[in-house]
Amino acid sequence: MKASVIVFPGSNCDRDVAVSLEAVTGCRPAMVWHGETHVPESDLIVLPGGFSYGDYLRSGAMAAHSPIMRGVVAKAEAGTPVLGICNGFQMLTETGLLPGVMMRNASLKFVCKDVTLRVERDDTMFANRYRSGEIVTIPVAHHDGNYYADDETLARLEDEGHVAFRYCDRDGAASDAANPNGSRNDIAGIYNEDRTILGLMPHPERLADVALGGTDGRGLFESLVEALH
Repeated sequence: MKASVIVFPGSNCDRDVAVSLEAVTGCRPAMVWHGETHVPESDLIVLPGGFSYGDYLRSGAMAAHSPIMRGVVAKAEAGTPVLGICNGFQMLTETGLLPGVMMRNASLKFVCKDVTLRVERDDTMFANRYRSGEIVTIPVAHHDGNYYADDETLARLEDEGHVAFRYCDRDGAASDAANPNGSRNDIAGIYNEDRTILGLMPHPERLADVALGGTDGRGLFESLVEALH
């Protein structure tokens, strides 16, 4: 599986994602600088977490207009799978590849901790190694992870099964205490209509190895390998 990780000024999870991908694929992904205009032939494109361009204007707003993103958008619209993690999720909403916006956390504070998520469906290329309804632990680290969409968009996401992961407690129940940022409907990640694009606020690469304290995040990368290898 050939993967490309897009690197921006301020990215800080690009190498983490590359290590996780190499661990499950045996191949080092291409690290593509934001100033390039061409994305290599890839089975998967990853927009990693971090603080691209220092999060000036809005998180992901400047990155969405960087030279490389024209190539990313073109490939995504042609069907190449794209995974956007944290800052990458923010970029996906800023480019319009995913609906909605990411706002400041409800607490107005940076949140960095392990959270529990419920896998909403297991029939996608990003989640086939999980079980629908499974509860997993994945870390979050963000200041602008509060997902917002208007009522009509939210209803469509729910009705058409575009919610990928949802914040919950250890029993799988939704609660204000389990939602780290105030996201509507406790949404932690969403798919596009074709389920070839996933935007996810938690960081699966940060809990993808026993040495990191757990492997719940590894299933996402293994799912992609199974689907795209």
